[in-house]
Amino acid sequence: MSDTTNIYDEIPDFDTIGGRLCRARDASTMSVKQLALRLGVKTSTIKAWESDRSQPGAHRLNTLCGLLSVSVSWVLHGVGAAPVEAEDEDEDEDIKALGSQLDKLRHLHAETGNLIRRLQNDMDRLATN
Repeated sequence: MSDTTNIYDEIPDFDTIGGRLCRARDASTMSVKQLALRLGVKTSTIKAWESDRSQPGAHRLNTLCGLLSVSVSWVLHGVGAAPVEAEDEDEDEDIKALGSQLDKLRHLHAETGNLIRRLQNDMDRLATN
């Protein structure tokens, strides 16, 4: 988002504060434990924030947003600088899954070729008898 963009022109993210915090933490690839250590809070505190059982206080909010690379307005209201969610990981997983399926198909193709050769040999042997 550029400096001249008015946040009121954006379509807000209608997730909860906890949901936005959870998504931002996931996008940062930090674990709950890592974030808790960096903030100096218990992991149960982070879990409570992410499940909307409590909310971070003002004294932690700026640090939290800085660690997660999001704006305070995005966490609180769903408008502003949101996390850049990793699409590359999904693409990498898709490529691995397709590669695995291709390997299985090649294996099945080789097995089918072997079966065809065996059948052809059996038919040739029976025809000569």
